Amino acid sequence: MSTFNILSFLLLLFPASVHPHGFVGSVTIDGTTYQGNLPGGTTNPSIIRQVSTIDPVKGATNPSLNCGMNATEASDVANTNPGSQMLVHWVGGSTGDSNWPHNVGPIMHYMTKCSGSCSSFDSTSAEWFKISELGLETSDTWYQANLVVEEPANVTIPSNIEPGEYLLRSEIISLQLAVSVGGAEFYPACIQLNIGGSGTGAPQSNEVCQFPGCYTDTEAGIYTPNIYNPPINYTFPGPPVAAFVNGSSGSDSNSGSGTENPAVTASSTPSTGTYFSLTQQTLVFFPLHTFPHAT
Repeated sequence: MSTFNILSFLLLLFPASVHPHGFVGSVTIDGTTYQGNLPGGTTNPSIIRQVSTIDPVKGATNPSLNCGMNATEASDVANTNPGSQMLVHWVGGSTGDSNWPHNVGPIMHYMTKCSGSCSSFDSTSAEWFKISELGLETSDTWYQANLVVEEPANVTIPSNIEPGEYLLRSEIISLQLAVSVGGAEFYPACIQLNIGGSGTGAPQSNEVCQFPGCYTDTEAGIYTPNIYNPPINYTFPGPPVAAFVNGSSGSDSNSGSGTENPAVTASSTPSTGTYFSLTQQTLVFFPLHTFPHAT
């Protein structure tokens, strides 16, 4: 019996947990924590755009791929600076009282500059540039697996970014069902920032894209029929990390055989710029209580 068939059989024996999905519960910027709102709940002042449900966005052409399911503008904007450390706290369940439930797939972060205040900015036609992408952390675990044990996604604002108001888009793509076209589960969340400083860094025209529009349902990294058949050679979807983020004048590769962007890690410890190869790696099978599950 193949690895994937064994997994499918086990998923039938062990039903999905009662908290199958999640959202960004809070964000910490340089030590200051900003709470989000519960999906579909009462709307309070926040810097995190509120989504209507914990369910994932399905389909690469879904309009909610922009900032999450039926996301609405937040009332507040957080002041921050180039080089600031951001901890994005992903939680599980409709009330956020569970840990993040998924462990297979990449974590990526994008930014777009708001025209005017981000609190009233319509991001439907925004042009996004990538500032980080994380896939496999070691030969047998994905960075996303750290979220399952309550680690945040740690993002560094680019050190040379030009000042202004920006949306930061934190995205998890859960690939446990992506062995079929359309099976990928997208979890985007948008955070409203006002960045100071005097930087001049900005993306090039070939480094930006729109959501929806950045991805297709059949491209590598979204449709992953061999995700449970190691060795894994994962290709990140979307544009490359913008060259200015790493102080380069060229374009970075978005291939899974490339290197980690040193501006981000998926733990509470800021990255020191350690690089790793994503080629020829194997996938760990976690204990049953953290197994990927069907929806």
